[in-house]
Amino acid sequence: MQGLMMLTYQAQNPNLQPPENKTPSYIQALFLFTGLYAIAAGLGGMRATLAAHGADQLDHNNKSLISSYFSWYFFSLITGGLLATCVMVPIEQKYGWSTSFFILLFVASLALCTFVSGFPLYRYKRPSGSPLTQIIQTLVTSAGNIKVSTGGSLNHDVTELLLAGDQSHDKFKFLNKALIDQNIGVAQVKETKSFIGLLPIFVTTIMMNCCVSQILTFSVQQGNLMNRTLHNFTIPTQSIAFVPIIISLTFIILFEQLKKMNKHKDASNPKFYKPLFRMGIGLALVSTSMFVASIIESKRLEAFKNGKTLSVFWLLFQYILLGLSDTLTLGGMLEFFYSEAPESMKSICTSLSWCSSSMGFFMSSVLVTLSNSISGRFGKEWFGGKDLNHSRLDLFYALLCIINILNFLLYVYFAKRY
Repeated sequence: MQGLMMLTYQAQNPNLQPPENKTPSYIQALFLFTGLYAIAAGLGGMRATLAAHGADQLDHNNKSLISSYFSWYFFSLITGGLLATCVMVPIEQKYGWSTSFFILLFVASLALCTFVSGFPLYRYKRPSGSPLTQIIQTLVTSAGNIKVSTGGSLNHDVTELLLAGDQSHDKFKFLNKALIDQNIGVAQVKETKSFIGLLPIFVTTIMMNCCVSQILTFSVQQGNLMNRTLHNFTIPTQSIAFVPIIISLTFIILFEQLKKMNKHKDASNPKFYKPLFRMGIGLALVSTSMFVASIIESKRLEAFKNGKTLSVFWLLFQYILLGLSDTLTLGGMLEFFYSEAPESMKSICTSLSWCSSSMGFFMSSVLVTLSNSISGRFGKEWFGGKDLNHSRLDLFYALLCIINILNFLLYVYFAKRY
């Protein structure tokens, strides 16, 4: 809200706005970026905790309820994006930044009041220290004791760890040496092992978000170079981006209805409903989406060379696959990381989903730069043309398809070993 207040005030104050076609002053730029970074920091904190906080209010013994919660939580996020695109963008274009920021500030204030009103009803978990501090402490201590013989030097917690009735001692055995330190208990070591065990799954989801970034970026540029007429109506390129949102919303509704229909037929919880399986399907669909996108771009370039223009509706195929992939993967990630996290690490593990998304978008820029640089050494740069008609986006999509296939195989390996 602080960031929105600053942006709203700047939009209404001419002194904080640069003249047209002029570079903003230091104060004007500082005010703008302070507001933007305040919003980014607030969203980061909220996304890291809100999903876990909501799930904490539910009965953890009811796995189906937890699964449905994350589905509808993701549904609400997508709905927010749809409203922002369909409602707020036209308002900004017609009435200006000041009005749109004021509406957003009002909605955010209303949401905050609604959230605060539930304070007396919420379940709270007492904080027991920083999870990151405990993880780092365990890693540093075990690394420091890596050459220390454990014969008779471990505390009594090691016996408890090895005889606890679970198999946690079989994984990351080097962390057991952290128990040489009397200040580190068995619970802390187990929680660190659980967190580290989630990281391979987390790493294999980053590439999916990288592809989401590429499709959302390049599809708009592709659409501008394609035939967007339908009878006498010209379709705005940005409208095509609504398709994956609509697909995601529809799929979530159908998925939840399917679970209700099968709830009493199969009490064993079919494999398709499990988050790891859904994430695997989502990652497989990303590879398919990149393959389809490469073929469509190749057809578009061929049509351009022949003096023709391909219909923009061809982009629907990659958008549909992308929408399904994003829903299955991100929805599964939220549920998986929360369900598998130790009690004291629910928030930090759930936030891995958003870290994957952020890192994927950063990696997308790196991949474009690297592929452009490497292709330039062996001939013409893939993105060296003045527009996509003189570039090789089809080869770039093919490269992403290959990378995603390898990434999917790596995910299957880690998922089976989890």
